[in-house]
Amino acid sequence: MTVHHSVLPPFGVPLHLDTLRGSRILARIRWTDPLSRERRSRSVTVDDDIAAQEFFELMRTNSNRTIDPFISLSDYARSIGDRFLRGVDPTSTAAGYRAGLRLRVLPTLGHTRLRDITTGLVDRAIDSWETTHSLSTLKNTIAALTRVLDEAVRDDLVVRNPARDRADRRYRTNLELPHTKLIPGPDDVARIAEACEQIHTSYGDHVMLSAFLAARSSEVGGLLVSDVDWASKVVTIERQCFPGAGGLSIKPPKGRRARRVPIIEPLEPMLRRLTTRRSRNLPLLRGPRGGVITTAALRDATDWDELVASLGLRGLRRHDLRHAGATWFANAGIPIHVVSDILGHASVETTRAYLHTDNSALQSAATRMNEHFREAGMSS
Repeated sequence: MTVHHSVLPPFGVPLHLDTLRGSRILARIRWTDPLSRERRSRSVTVDDDIAAQEFFELMRTNSNRTIDPFISLSDYARSIGDRFLRGVDPTSTAAGYRAGLRLRVLPTLGHTRLRDITTGLVDRAIDSWETTHSLSTLKNTIAALTRVLDEAVRDDLVVRNPARDRADRRYRTNLELPHTKLIPGPDDVARIAEACEQIHTSYGDHVMLSAFLAARSSEVGGLLVSDVDWASKVVTIERQCFPGAGGLSIKPPKGRRARRVPIIEPLEPMLRRLTTRRSRNLPLLRGPRGGVITTAALRDATDWDELVASLGLRGLRRHDLRHAGATWFANAGIPIHVVSDILGHASVETTRAYLHTDNSALQSAATRMNEHFREAGMSS
């Protein structure tokens, strides 16, 4: 499709439509500008009448303040474009929402008129998505549907957003008891890093940095050599770096504030190797081909699930390394507000959700209880 003019008709002006036929079809709209009274036009060259009608319908939608009250979800989503993504991070989150809308929401509900979408219908759609998609994919899909229907509420097409009244889904789909989150100890992480190093040294380094800095994968990717301060023995985390829409994205950490993490002894040899005689403005760590190591890249390159299972840590996720680091700091007696600062959390309540009881803490509790019982026995 060849576009001959880039102007759009303003809201509410009458449009005059015509087509000129040759080897292809020139579809043209014309209108009078309400302020300047100048004659304006926009045209496209298309292959058939269907494409011409699609162009005319799109222009009518833009110039008509009144939206068809019987419009389908699919047609409405097409008419608002990316308006439902207002306030969403365009470098990362937006891509997941667009995919959720395109690949799941519209194939499932797109044919349905907006006014016919009920909470029950939304629940049944989510039921179908739950059976085949991960939790993160499901969240992106529901968020996309909710945001589009929010726009429909603003346009007075529906009174209430049915996606916001959906059923509470925080139940388990079976009767199995939930397992305690697996938290590896420092020795476990060292074994994982050693196994990853067999594929490439950078993968082992990434594992160590994620755990001992309690850092997100994207934050490890954002570290520079200059972020390692040997005088104070701290690492400053002030950016995250990851492949996003339009290329490599660099932005502040999730909490949008820099934080400092102390360098503990198991990390020192590796950090010395990564910083000695290297320019301060270089990335601290990159993969075997010079790219950012994402959690997905680490998973694929190391066959992560099989690797951790072979080490007796089945089900361990890459992000669990950050949880492990947080737990180690807390188990060492570091005050929770300091642990919260190390993690970059705005609230200690968020930090509490990261802390888990590992085997070493349980063994320490057993030792203290045994000592208590012995002392109580002697005193009696």
